[in-house]
Amino acid sequence: MQTRREFLKTSLLGTGGLVLGGLSLDSALYAKSKKANDIVKVGIVGFSDRCRGSLIPSFMNHAEELGFEIVAVSDIWKRRREEAAEYFRKNYNKEVKLFRNNEELYDSKMCDAVIISTADFQHATHLIEAVKAGCDAYCEKPFAETMEDARKALKIAKRSKCIIQIGSQRRSAPNYQAAYEYIQSGKFGPIVMVEMSWNVNQPGRWRRPELVAQCREEDTDWKRFLCNRPYEPWDPRKYLEYRLFWPYSSGIPGQWMSHQIDTVHWFTGLSHPRSVAANGGIYLWKDGRRNYDTLTAVMDYGPEGSDEGFQVQYTSRFTNSAGGVKELYFSNGGTLNLDTNEVTSAGGMKEKDAKAMGLEANLLDTFKLPSIRVETAANTGGDPMTSLHMRNWMECVRSRKETNAPVLAGYNHSIATMMTNAAVRSGEKVTFDEKKQEILAGGKVFDPYAY
Repeated sequence: MQTRREFLKTSLLGTGGLVLGGLSLDSALYAKSKKANDIVKVGIVGFSDRCRGSLIPSFMNHAEELGFEIVAVSDIWKRRREEAAEYFRKNYNKEVKLFRNNEELYDSKMCDAVIISTADFQHATHLIEAVKAGCDAYCEKPFAETMEDARKALKIAKRSKCIIQIGSQRRSAPNYQAAYEYIQSGKFGPIVMVEMSWNVNQPGRWRRPELVAQCREEDTDWKRFLCNRPYEPWDPRKYLEYRLFWPYSSGIPGQWMSHQIDTVHWFTGLSHPRSVAANGGIYLWKDGRRNYDTLTAVMDYGPEGSDEGFQVQYTSRFTNSAGGVKELYFSNGGTLNLDTNEVTSAGGMKEKDAKAMGLEANLLDTFKLPSIRVETAANTGGDPMTSLHMRNWMECVRSRKETNAPVLAGYNHSIATMMTNAAVRSGEKVTFDEKKQEILAGGKVFDPYAY
């Protein structure tokens, strides 16, 4: 078994630069980024709570050092544009250009890159717009909520030379990178089971009742909001609380599972589940929502046509927070716990059990994965994981290297979340047609608008 010291020497030291904020640029590139005429000009697409609370502060942690500047904001709601103007004046003492929509933003040709933080179902469409305009993009997850959107966005993005980072920020965190290296080393052994949970007790989660009461159709652009979804009459709840309403969001799969299931794909190299069975319901918060407050999914992973593989169990509820957020990987030798950031022998095969079958004991050595720490010249905020992820994108915009979470990672996590959504809504066992890149529910192509 590999000892903690050996693993730290061969793997963790390789991620040490991430503690300081990501991949390192050479001195010449840093010098170039300091030139006033070489500033990367960035636009905000969607001045959301996520954007102002984490994405922008994370960006500003590194903007001066790497030569980046936010110059514009596009938002279809008048209130958000006004809030954006005040936000940048108050927090950064600067003016930004305000645009009523993305067409106006891209027609201005003032941006080299954009940060996309709009409604879940709009991400793929807004990424397509950015790429067609020649802009690099940091695009929040989920990548897409329908296969039609996902296929189109992937095709156009891959044809471009744009640098794209999907907001799966675990990929830039040192503890997750160390876990990836450990599993890749073979020391953990084959994965036999993964258990993941995301539990809260928050009746107000994704609810905005006070803001809903203040939102008027004449102050926004409802048709633009609907994007490519079937027309529905104006509804401020669906505009502001879209995460509660399919087909504007799948809710639990797109918002939370997308983060966690991405690590399964990353750690194993597998693109999506072979099959998914799921169940769920609105058991407590009967407030008019369409998306479930409780969901459990069981996914089968492994190479197509092989009897090798493992199971992933995913559960999430809004009605009781016991268990919290967990990510547990199991092998025959022990457990990788990404909640405690530990590898332990918990559950591994002990000597007495092994001897009974003529085998040897299989117990992993215990050691800690690295913790997350971000050091920046200006401590302007943003959560540490997102700060690392944002920096990785910014550095890749400079170097033109592939990001930690490229567009294919987003495409793959979306297949898993969409398969789960299809399973829970249809009540059928769901599989994936690799050739046609379609989700099958009960052997038929899943129609996302039939539910």
